[in-house]
Amino acid sequence: MIDFGVTPQKREELLRRMTACDLREADMEETFIRGTGPGGQKINKTSSCVSLKHIPSGLTVKMQRARSQGLNRFYARRRLCELLEERMLGHKSPEALKREKIRKQKDRRRRRNKK
Repeated sequence: MIDFGVTPQKREELLRRMTACDLREADMEETFIRGTGPGGQKINKTSSCVSLKHIPSGLTVKMQRARSQGLNRFYARRRLCELLEERMLGHKSPEALKREKIRKQKDRRRRRNKK
């Protein structure tokens, strides 16, 4: 088991999502890269950026959201699940439904402001 540095609930939710997407650790190739951007000497010395490649689908995710490597590993796996769900489910994926909900809210606000 990988320690991501997140709560057990988030970890279990990620594992459930990975099994639903048929995403296995054996199918992934993980590399660690030195981060870029602001952060000074610390970011230049540590390899906290995570590059995750799903070999069967060919999808690649590069994540440098947090300063810790464990948390970036968690975020990369979560993003890979999102991409696979979008590929499998299309417009019924959770991300697509969220985008549609926001679009409808904006349309409603726009109509309200015209009046």
